[in-house]
Amino acid sequence: MDVRAKAFMRLVDIMDELREQCPWDKKQTIHTLRKLTIEELYELVDTIDDEDYPGIKEEIGDLFLHLVFYAKIGTEKQAFTLDESLNYICDKLIKRHPHIYGDTVVQSDEDVKKNWEEIKLSEGKKSVLEGVPNALPAIVKAYRLQEKTATVGFEWDKIEDVWNKVEEEQAELVEAVDIGDQDKIEEEFGDYMFSMINYARFLKIDPEAALEKVNKKFKRRFEYIEANAPKSLSQMSLDEMDVLWNESKDKV
Repeated sequence: MDVRAKAFMRLVDIMDELREQCPWDKKQTIHTLRKLTIEELYELVDTIDDEDYPGIKEEIGDLFLHLVFYAKIGTEKQAFTLDESLNYICDKLIKRHPHIYGDTVVQSDEDVKKNWEEIKLSEGKKSVLEGVPNALPAIVKAYRLQEKTATVGFEWDKIEDVWNKVEEEQAELVEAVDIGDQDKIEEEFGDYMFSMINYARFLKIDPEAALEKVNKKFKRRFEYIEANAPKSLSQMSLDEMDVLWNESKDKV
């Protein structure tokens, strides 16, 4: 048994022991674990954003624990076993990579994605959009929807066309604001955001990651204002706070 298999089986054995002996672990269900798993995933995302490799190592371990925990519960329910889950993903990867495990020839990563979606449809999927989770954050979901439909040719040819669509949606949003119809404003704002996400995709930018960088920058600069304000913020004018904001650009 190599070192990776040994480490994995050590985790599986510990999970078996905890499920049998620990009062907290005994009580857990797939539903009680769900929110904890989401939290662990976001902790991993934080370490990825920070390029914190020691942190990534730790958070991957935490996620592995959750995955093994779900498999343990699945086995108890006689629904599935850990080896069935692992073999399922192995078989799927082999089937969906015919350029590695078969005779298919690809020229680019785009060819790989296109083949992947075609194989999914051949397996009985009714839509290329199947597999995009409903619970995804809206920005991530929009990006994935656009990415999926692009694999079957539902895509602008040129980036200039994408920007023209952005400007068209912006004009429709401005018109809705002028009219004052709140439902229409919300709809047009959504269309505008969707078109901007598509533009980000053409620019090879992850819009979620880009927005998160701005969130962190805003947080750093506002905290600088709080830390250096000569009086309570509620007693300061916007112009006074703006002086500190501009200072923060060189400080944090």
